[in-house]
Amino acid sequence: MNRQPPFKSNSIRGLSGRAAASRQRGSRFSTNEGRQDTTATFRKRLVRGHDSILADTERRRARFVSGHARNSTQRQTIACKLRRVPDLLLSYYGDDFTGSTDALESLTLAGVPTVLFTAPPSDDQLARHPDLRALGVAGMTRSMQPAEMTQALAPAFAELNRLGAPIVHYKVCSTFDSSPTVGSLGPVIELGISTFGGRCIPIVVGAPALGRYCVFGNLFARSGAGSEPHRLDRHPSMSRHPVTPMNEADLRIHLAQQTRRSIGLVDITSVMSPADDALAVFKQAAGAFEIVFIDLLHEGNLAIVGRMLATGGAGRFVIGSSGVESALCAFWHEAGAIGPRAAIGRAAAAKGPILAVCGSCSPVTAAQIEWAARHGFVEVTLDPASPDAPAALAAIRAALAGKQSVVLHTQSARRVDSQQAAGLGAALGAIVNQCLAETRLGRVIVAGGDTSGAIAGALRIESMRMIAELTRGAPLVRVDAPSSPADGIEMVFKGGQIGPVDFFGQVRG
Repeated sequence: MNRQPPFKSNSIRGLSGRAAASRQRGSRFSTNEGRQDTTATFRKRLVRGHDSILADTERRRARFVSGHARNSTQRQTIACKLRRVPDLLLSYYGDDFTGSTDALESLTLAGVPTVLFTAPPSDDQLARHPDLRALGVAGMTRSMQPAEMTQALAPAFAELNRLGAPIVHYKVCSTFDSSPTVGSLGPVIELGISTFGGRCIPIVVGAPALGRYCVFGNLFARSGAGSEPHRLDRHPSMSRHPVTPMNEADLRIHLAQQTRRSIGLVDITSVMSPADDALAVFKQAAGAFEIVFIDLLHEGNLAIVGRMLATGGAGRFVIGSSGVESALCAFWHEAGAIGPRAAIGRAAAAKGPILAVCGSCSPVTAAQIEWAARHGFVEVTLDPASPDAPAALAAIRAALAGKQSVVLHTQSARRVDSQQAAGLGAALGAIVNQCLAETRLGRVIVAGGDTSGAIAGALRIESMRMIAELTRGAPLVRVDAPSSPADGIEMVFKGGQIGPVDFFGQVRG
């Protein structure tokens, strides 16, 4: 009689032949129950797992070189292009700008030197950061249609594969914003499989530090600091999101609308079981399903989830929120692979007036704008349907001349079409660029993922590193923009749902 694995009831789609065969082979994933790994054993397993992945990557590179190089000169050129970054633990691609800085923060605070780039880095750019052990690329795929996503992600994934990190993370929002037509994870999954291989793709969405909790496959999220957690389909803003409304809290059902791949779950009861048992359940699930969600409820779950990702044998490619970074770092600390947490302090007061630019229509950001207007910020509005950039710029100039901080935002929370959004992003980017050219601002805040991407492009930002803490999910960064007046400026890229009501005041100091 075939023994049914403990996650059978968690499946969403029928099993393929490969998955069914794997289910019959479930017993091969058994471990010595009750045995507790020592730190030394953890470290050995981590190194073996990473070395195995890297060896496989090098074999595929070698086949590429031998198959395409026709002479020694070509072979040398290709080998140079395919060199990996030494000591790189992780690379990630963020589906929007603010989410990318969220992952940057998680890694940096954990003591992993990390740089966030706005495009896959050149060798010269990498050479400027000899200490880095993780790197990210900030994208804008969350707002794209599937064909656009494939066009953007294929070369980016190829470049991340070239860098040779043992784990590559596609970073999504911790509210799992996606739909079959916008920000779909279907193309991501297919490109991830074709580029990075692996037995299955683990997905971790919970992020306790941000108030995001995944239990029995269902996602719960707070709405701003201090609020009660809401099931996602009852969340006051995400259930009514203008582009990707979340009307289903069960992430397996939600994702099944975007991919035909089989989907499983390691639920919270397995995650909270003894470590070896939890890892065995994950390995069994990874053999039976092409995609496996892993529940994450609180910080006590992080190390075992990180262990699943690093040593569970699923493969290099992972999808999820910044909970992925938090989990991996918890495991790496436990395994002795990284040192102590970084001594990064709280942000000091800004050395001049600040400019806050808000494209987000989130209720959380709306409350922050209202707070700022009542506490000394000059409020300037811009109509998204017909943005009058010269008038807005004149009002901002007058305020900055009087050493007053400014909050610039759109007039309404109504949905705008893609053409209007592009025009609005261009207008906001031009305003910020002009302000920086004329005035040395203390800091710049950008609220909203699409707005952040548009403004980063307008400012020709190449990379950034975290320099101080503010609120979780929105760190203070210093940007590298050699050909722009933004070079060296301190900035904050904030997601619409992130931060307390007085967040703009915290940034001002």
